[in-house]
Amino acid sequence: MVDSLKDKTVLVTGGTGSFGTRFVEVALSDRQPRKVIVFSRDELKQFEMSQRLSDDRLRFFLGDVRDSERLHRAFHGVDYVIHAAALKQIPATEYNPFEAIKTNVLGAQNVITAALDCGVEKVIALSTDKATNPINLYGATKLCSDKLFVAGNAYAGGDKTRFSVVRYGNVVGSRGSVVPFFLRRRAEGTLPITDPRMTRFWITLDQGVRFVMDCLDRMQGGELFVPKIPSMRVVDLAKAIAPECSLEIVGIRPGEKLHELMIGEDDARRAVDAGDYYILVPEFAWWNGKHLGKALPDGFSYRSDNNPHWLTVDELRQLVGV
Repeated sequence: MVDSLKDKTVLVTGGTGSFGTRFVEVALSDRQPRKVIVFSRDELKQFEMSQRLSDDRLRFFLGDVRDSERLHRAFHGVDYVIHAAALKQIPATEYNPFEAIKTNVLGAQNVITAALDCGVEKVIALSTDKATNPINLYGATKLCSDKLFVAGNAYAGGDKTRFSVVRYGNVVGSRGSVVPFFLRRRAEGTLPITDPRMTRFWITLDQGVRFVMDCLDRMQGGELFVPKIPSMRVVDLAKAIAPECSLEIVGIRPGEKLHELMIGEDDARRAVDAGDYYILVPEFAWWNGKHLGKALPDGFSYRSDNNPHWLTVDELRQLVGV
C-alpha cells in the first residue's frame, strides 16, 4: 500500500491525547511526513510532549476546535487532518451538555469548514462505538459528528477535499479507560464490576493508530471504516489484572450499555465486509467510490457479544502487561 503520509503535512486535532500522541510518534518514526502539527488547547501537555519528542518536523499549535478562525490559520498549507479532539467522558458530557455540543458537534463543523476553505486533501475523523444507536449525549454528539463529516464530501463538490470516518471500541490503557482504574483499585482487594454479563470490544493504541493510517491510504471520501477487533468480558479483564481480588457488582451506570454495538442492523444494509474491516458506504447520489468487499447478510449486526473473536484471560494479561 502506498504511504500517503510521505512528504505530506499532517495536522492532528487533540494531538496531545492518548491517540494523538501515539499517532504523532508512529508518523515520525515509521512514515516520512514533511511536517506533523499538534493542534490542542493544553500548553502544558504540548510542552511535555515537545520534551519527549525531539524532531525538526514536529510543530505545536495552541488552539481549540471551537475557534473557527484559529482552525483556518492552523490548516493553512496542511495536506491531511486527523480529527481526534473531543469531549469523551460520559458523566462529564451528561452534566455539561452544551459544552459537549460545542466541541463535538460545532467543533466538527468548524474542522470541515476550515478544511474546505484551506484546500486540505483528506480528513479522517475518529468516531466511537457509542455513536451507534446512542443512549448518551456523548454518543449522540459523535453520531452527529459522523454525519457531518460524511456529508462534508457533498459540500466539497468538485474540490479536492475528502472526508471519512473511523469507528472502533475501547482502547487498551487510554486515559480514562477501565485498565488504569482496575490497576489503581487492585491494592484495595476489591474491583467494582457494573454487570457480570458486560462485554466490550478491545483494541490497542498501536492498532488504532495504524488502522487510521491504513484508512487514510485507502479512503475515497464518505466511508465509515470499522476494524474487526476482538471482544472481551469485563469480568475476564478483572481476573487478568487482579485475580486475587473479589468482585463487587455495582450496577450499570447511566448512559452505559451492557454490550457495545459498532454496526447495527439498519447500517449493515449499506456496509460491506472488506476482509479485516467493514466499510459503511454513504447513501448519497454523489457517492461513486468502489471498494472490494461482500454485502452483509440480512439481520447482521456487529456487537461485542456476538463477535466470533474473544480474548482469553491470558491474552488480556499480555495486552495489559501484568
